Amino acid sequence: MTRVDNKERVLRLMGILSEETDEDHELSLDDIINRFKQMFGPEVKLNKNSLKDDLEHLIRNNFDVTINQEKEGLPKYYSHQYRLFELYELRMLIDAVVSAKFISKKETRQLTGKIKRLTSLHQGKKLHNEIQIDSSIKSESPYIRLAIHDIHEAIAERRMITFQYGRYDVKKQFNLSHEGKLYKVKPYALAWANDFYYLIAYYFEADEIRHYRVDRLRNVEPLSETFPYQPFDVSKYVQSTFHMFAGDEEWIKVSFQNHLINVIIDKFGKDVDIQRDGEDHFILTTKARVSSGLVNWILNFGSQARVISPPSLVETVKTEVSKLHSLYHSG
Repeated sequence: MTRVDNKERVLRLMGILSEETDEDHELSLDDIINRFKQMFGPEVKLNKNSLKDDLEHLIRNNFDVTINQEKEGLPKYYSHQYRLFELYELRMLIDAVVSAKFISKKETRQLTGKIKRLTSLHQGKKLHNEIQIDSSIKSESPYIRLAIHDIHEAIAERRMITFQYGRYDVKKQFNLSHEGKLYKVKPYALAWANDFYYLIAYYFEADEIRHYRVDRLRNVEPLSETFPYQPFDVSKYVQSTFHMFAGDEEWIKVSFQNHLINVIIDKFGKDVDIQRDGEDHFILTTKARVSSGLVNWILNFGSQARVISPPSLVETVKTEVSKLHSLYHSG
């Protein structure tokens, strides 16, 4: 006859309740004994009084056990209902993982599997309906996970890092920039924007703050060299960039049609400086990094947006509009 050690019995009981029960699924003592028989064989020696003592022990030690007995004389049913995450929260986590372009397809499967284990097996099956995206846009880079870990550690410890950086060409070949030389930076923050992770850092060679797509980093190496704490407003930096293009920060004014107000609030927040511009338009006033990313963002709105200042940005947009016009009217 098989005997189960008292400590192991309690641990197995916790596992059974965690994996197989929730607010919609309960087990009686007979059901629990059957689960033990499935684990240890039909000859396992268990009695209900021992299991009741184990359940009381779990309750005394703050492990959630809900006891349900509708009528006197009927069997009691037991379940573990309290979870650190609600089901909708787990669904949001899975949707975020599935949507993230920088997470490879293999890692997506691994992460979603782990998230499903944070609830019961029954509820985990309800999480299979992830949002549908084009899996071809998922990264296949094996470097991202380690790079993110190393960068987080370096930021926390204020250690400088070096890395190589590159981009793909029209032949879909990855080519290192800067002739493959190492970039040495002070890592300030990791930011999530446009479905990608970006490293925001001070680049010594250019004597300026820059940002880099993490999936384009190679050979990230934290150094022993440290740097003093410097306050840095990550949200302000990201808000002032457009499509994460670098540029000099300037005050800009742009007139938009009224129906675009929600687009502007989504980008800049409810505290953004706007003023009425007649009956049909409003003027946005903000600091922004003037770059090709900003120009492209403005052109997205076509005739529904008009740059007022600075004059240099007005001229740049005019030039781009002229080029676009010529492109479609040449020949």
